[in-house]
Amino acid sequence: MKGLTRKEELLLLTIRVLGRDAYLVAITDRLAKVLDERVTLPSVHLPLRRLEKAGLIEAELGEGTAVRGGRRKKIYRITGAGTRALLEYKRISESLWTAQPNPAGQKG
Repeated sequence: MKGLTRKEELLLLTIRVLGRDAYLVAITDRLAKVLDERVTLPSVHLPLRRLEKAGLIEAELGEGTAVRGGRRKKIYRITGAGTRALLEYKRISESLWTAQPNPAGQKG
């Protein structure tokens, strides 16, 4: 498996959390809230394209709305391969955290 960047991992998790509401603006807003920092649409859009090209997410067009001038939202969903990649990253992270003798620099 090609390694994911931290941002790609966060995007996959965000898409998973948002479910049917996982479109570009919602993903960007949620990520900004969780990270407590400014996140731009282009900084999310480009990695989403990479994830889609890699087969870790899929996109479909939702219904058009009057608020958007009839334009349709591109809604993302995580694929089976994306879920497997996330689970593997979780396993690796938990293994490393568990192996750490003094988590968060605590004195034993």
